[in-house]
Amino acid sequence: MGKIVSFSNQKGGVGKTTTCVNMAAYIAEAGKKVLLVDIDPQGNATTGMGLIKSTLKKSMYSVIIDEEKASEHIVHTEVPGLDLLPSNIDLAGAEVELVYKKNREKVLQAALAEVKDKYDYILIDCPPSLGLLTINALAAADSVIIPIQSEYYALEGLSQLMNSITLVKKHLNPVLDVDGVVLTMYDSRSVISKQIADEIKKFFTKRLFEIVVPRNVRLVEASSYGKPIMLHDPKCAGARAYKALTQEYLAREARK
Repeated sequence: MGKIVSFSNQKGGVGKTTTCVNMAAYIAEAGKKVLLVDIDPQGNATTGMGLIKSTLKKSMYSVIIDEEKASEHIVHTEVPGLDLLPSNIDLAGAEVELVYKKNREKVLQAALAEVKDKYDYILIDCPPSLGLLTINALAAADSVIIPIQSEYYALEGLSQLMNSITLVKKHLNPVLDVDGVVLTMYDSRSVISKQIADEIKKFFTKRLFEIVVPRNVRLVEASSYGKPIMLHDPKCAGARAYKALTQEYLAREARK
């Protein structure tokens, strides 16, 4: 049975989608069967895997709101072993429409139950908010990975996110746990980056991954080309960091 991991942070621009997409690719490269689920109406994970959102006839909206089978909307990607459940702007209306659904916080959990046994890992890219779509992702997940940018404003709202995770664990999903925190866009030359990293280490202690992801222009380029970094520039600093991060994550998983 596949493990479901949500990538969540309500602050935008912290490298959440980049981390989700690239870890999904490297987990697949490690021989695991992976499903990447995009539940962000912006659809950045979808474009990051090379799909054109405007041409999608169906998306996660059809799965969440129209209750169509998830398996009917899965597409293969360029990365062997990595599949995608895509998203587009249609999903923007789902936040409102979910309000009127029965068991509205567990719609995604029910949808993924159909395909959970077919994958080793299901990674969910959440919207940069704490709305119903994110709550659905947390309710469906076994664990959460939190990407945090190494800048001061990234610390703001972190307590709110942790509080939301605690509430979901208490009321909706008692098995939910935090797998770890990823420090992204790290600039080793910046004093503030080092100070923020120290603060995050104090807050999360052993939950912070040892591997940090540097600020790297090739990661930005890869997204614009619709490719994970392993297909764009596998030797750049960003690629090396995400490969090492994924290896650290899988090593942690193996010890459980």
